[in-house]
Amino acid sequence: MASKPSNPNGPHSLNGAAAGPAFPATKAQMYGATRPAYRPQPPKPRRRRSRRGCCCSCCLWLTLILLALIFLAAIAGGIFYVMYRPHRPSFSVSSLRLSALNVSAANALTSRMDVSVTARNPNRKLVYVYDPISISVSTGGVGIGNGSFPAFVHDAKNTTVLKAAVTSSGQSLDSAAASDLKKKNSLPLQIQLETRAGVKVGGLKTKKIRIRVSCDGVNVSVPKGKTTPSASSPDATCKVKLRIKIWKWYV
Repeated sequence: MASKPSNPNGPHSLNGAAAGPAFPATKAQMYGATRPAYRPQPPKPRRRRSRRGCCCSCCLWLTLILLALIFLAAIAGGIFYVMYRPHRPSFSVSSLRLSALNVSAANALTSRMDVSVTARNPNRKLVYVYDPISISVSTGGVGIGNGSFPAFVHDAKNTTVLKAAVTSSGQSLDSAAASDLKKKNSLPLQIQLETRAGVKVGGLKTKKIRIRVSCDGVNVSVPKGKTTPSASSPDATCKVKLRIKIWKWYV
């Protein structure tokens, strides 16, 4: 059998160009063939704390702070009470005289009343500081006069007598009230005082708060003609009430 002639020029490529010798693939070529193309990944977003969690934390801290303040205030109040034993001031109507009460044909009221109020401070170390005190007098819901006491400082363990003229000039009344006043020989009175008062302890002064003093069960004789009744001494004890402002209202 005849052998195939050898090709002296070596192997040829299909297009006639000579093909180079075949070498084994390098490691880089081997790994690069199977490795995917590198694509940079965007940074992962940080986890944000939920708004609900932040609100809960704030509410918790505010509650703890508020409880701490209330606790400290209670301790301070207890120490103050033990040291000073504070008591409210007391008031009483000590003298009263209605010198004039006239109702005209046009139902206009003119009146004059002299009122004395005794104020007592039972505390040993507390001093009360009063603003001017307004006083109003009424009978059966009908106002018959207004007046005022001057401002004063009420020292500890002190009794002070306040005097004022309560008057009304030309106050218009409805026909029923005017007719009723003309018939009365004596009047049951409701006396009300309003002011602002603060407490002084040594060199410390507190903020002034509103107080209202109500005096009921006081009767006065109505003058007839030119006769002026003498002053009465009812010595009626009054009720003292603190008026604390909450938002826009007083309680």
